[in-house]
Amino acid sequence: MSPETLEIRKRNYSEQRSPTLNTVLMVENTIMKVGEVLTIGKLKRMLPKQVMHQTLMGVIDYLEYSGKIIVYEDKVLWAFKPQSKLKKIEGLIVR
Repeated sequence: MSPETLEIRKRNYSEQRSPTLNTVLMVENTIMKVGEVLTIGKLKRMLPKQVMHQTLMGVIDYLEYSGKIIVYEDKVLWAFKPQSKLKKIEGLIVR
């Protein structure tokens, strides 16, 4: 998919909620740690704090746009694997 075709979904909510960085990181960490396909409802129940539906969908749209998750039929799966150049340096220990 070329960068020209990537775009964050436009949600038609009456009042769009903008997630904070903490919310984005919380959702990202939850999806990453589970390591399996999750429905949106199950993800909402697994989050350590309650998140409004519009806010959660904004985070999911962002994570899909950034290539960290795959979304298909209201199910999400973590797909990002960081490729750190630091790990390839001989003698360097990365924790």
